[in-house]
Amino acid sequence: MNNADSITNTLLKKTYDEVNQCIQCGYCLPACPTYASMENESASPRGRINLVKMAAEGKIDILEDLKEPIDLCLGCRACEVACPVNVPYGSILEHAKEAINDAEVHARKKHTFKDFALNHLFMKPKTMKLSSNMYFLYQKSGLQRVVRATNLSEKLVKKAGKFEKALPKVPSKKYQIQRGQLYEAKTEKTVKTVALFLGCINDAIFYHVNYYTLELLRMSGCDVYVPKEQTCCGALHAHQGQMKHSRQLAKDNLKAFDQYEVDAIITNAGGCGAILREYDQLLIEEFGTEWVRKAEQFTKKIKDISEVLFSLDSLPFSKEIEKVVTYQPSCHLSNIQKAGDYPEKLLKKIPGIKYVELPSKNTCCASGGIYNIQQYDESMKILSKKMNEVNNIQPEIVVTSNPGCLIQMTHGVNTFGKKPSESIHLVELLARACGIEPL
Repeated sequence: MNNADSITNTLLKKTYDEVNQCIQCGYCLPACPTYASMENESASPRGRINLVKMAAEGKIDILEDLKEPIDLCLGCRACEVACPVNVPYGSILEHAKEAINDAEVHARKKHTFKDFALNHLFMKPKTMKLSSNMYFLYQKSGLQRVVRATNLSEKLVKKAGKFEKALPKVPSKKYQIQRGQLYEAKTEKTVKTVALFLGCINDAIFYHVNYYTLELLRMSGCDVYVPKEQTCCGALHAHQGQMKHSRQLAKDNLKAFDQYEVDAIITNAGGCGAILREYDQLLIEEFGTEWVRKAEQFTKKIKDISEVLFSLDSLPFSKEIEKVVTYQPSCHLSNIQKAGDYPEKLLKKIPGIKYVELPSKNTCCASGGIYNIQQYDESMKILSKKMNEVNNIQPEIVVTSNPGCLIQMTHGVNTFGKKPSESIHLVELLARACGIEPL
């Protein structure tokens, strides 16, 4: 058996039962943002499932016929919520991406920048720390002002460069959370002991989000551990079919957090929280029952910051935020973590705000990890429709709960917005309302 046949047979073995659960009813079609945008059956969940089935049976080629439709999927998994027979689309998608990656490796197709970023940047906390320091110097040196004034980033890295203007202004490095520390509650009595998952993008660029998360937890009566050896969650690797690396990162994180007795493990990024919640499924094949057991215990503790703050109900709101506010949910927070209502519940508790709901709030903003970079044009079609709704509401603040969504919605405000407004993470708005000084 050659490598190509081995890849096909593996795909068949992993997806046979899953793809045959799909009854092709079409309930997923209205929920799928790419089907709505492209109006093509191969851009729908049921269409992609059928293509995976055909590829697994050797009827079509994995790279020539399956790769493009799969690459055009956002992975928002809204189809799973809509599905009446509970087809595990996310699992099918991951197996398909893994087969595509394996086929590209077999065909010796190279993706130099992507492979470097995934395997030499995100997998190594020290390298991420270095990139954070470089980004800090890039801003403080004045080089960023030159780059933005001349649109140099767009000239050098084309469409990816458009997102440079959506990156945040980083505060002083003294606000970057130190690993291996216990941060004690700021209340007389500790009501909960938790661990904080920092993430890689948040820890490197959006560390003001981590800082606000930590301070809000401490204000609410939580002692917060920050495990030293934690690393990237592995979501970006899984999205690109590099499951071996994703599983290794999962194993590393299980080891890092297993040292602490905590009530919950807190995340503030919907994408990270989603894969952390599915570590038991991620590890079931490679590491066997022992790792699955550890992962099951781990996943039960994963909580989004919004869920924990809402359940504690002890935020010391001290300032009124007299602003019109809307919220773009994180697909992974809503569809996988099933915690999508908590951010809105918290927003409605903030004194002074006028909260206006987006009509199609549950439609993906088309960030999709790095989808907006890899599939820029398709991503912008979906984002422009989202921004039409935002423009009709004319909010002063657009709130998100995931760094990818935050970059995407900031880019949307910059590119399609008709009224000056800002896009911020939920915890930043909560911090303002609790009197935490802006960084």
